[in-house]
Amino acid sequence: MVAGYSAAQVRAAEAPHLAAGEPLMRRAATALAATIRGMLAERDAAGGPVVLLVGSGDNGGDALFAGAELAQDGVEVIAIPTSERRHAAGEQAARDAQVRFVEPTPSDAATDAIESAALLVDGILGTGTSASPALRGAAGGIGAAAIPIVARRGTPVVAVDLPSGIHPDDGTVPDPTVLPATVTVTFGAVKAGLLLEPASRYAGRVDLVDLGLGDELARMTPLVTTH
Repeated sequence: MVAGYSAAQVRAAEAPHLAAGEPLMRRAATALAATIRGMLAERDAAGGPVVLLVGSGDNGGDALFAGAELAQDGVEVIAIPTSERRHAAGEQAARDAQVRFVEPTPSDAATDAIESAALLVDGILGTGTSASPALRGAAGGIGAAAIPIVARRGTPVVAVDLPSGIHPDDGTVPDPTVLPATVTVTFGAVKAGLLLEPASRYAGRVDLVDLGLGDELARMTPLVTTH
């Protein structure tokens, strides 16, 4: 049985751990990097960089910290920010590790990076955008450009916590601009939307990273359970 929790429930479960100073984001990023390493090993002959699609929130921070770890291991990593704002510490770690940043405009540079990718990391939107999860602006443009490239090239996609553009609680997909994930690496607890149609069709394999929230989650009633 798999239990799915709402974004608000997961935030509540995380709160005492964050208040205690536990580095939940760094743990999440390390687990994300480990998944990416494993997938790259399976595609060693394909070559090409890991390309991060980086949003302004914590999902973007997770992607940047994971990218920094990979770059420190000698992996070529390119980051495409989809917002003028980004997670400051994550960006600094990525730049210190020599991650290359490509702005979404001019679009040719970003498109070329996506075309060359051995693996694409979707870190655009997370659970904080549950009120309106559709991709907009530069994020929507990058997502729309990436979808046909990924389909044509068979590029694996790793979604950070959940595929950007799906609702984390009810599984709705308000706009079709969603990159289908090969693997979704979700943190702390499975988000309910990953278990519900139509969003579950975009999630691929769902890997749960244990952040030690078990005691808090045990006191909550899951939003949904599946067998």
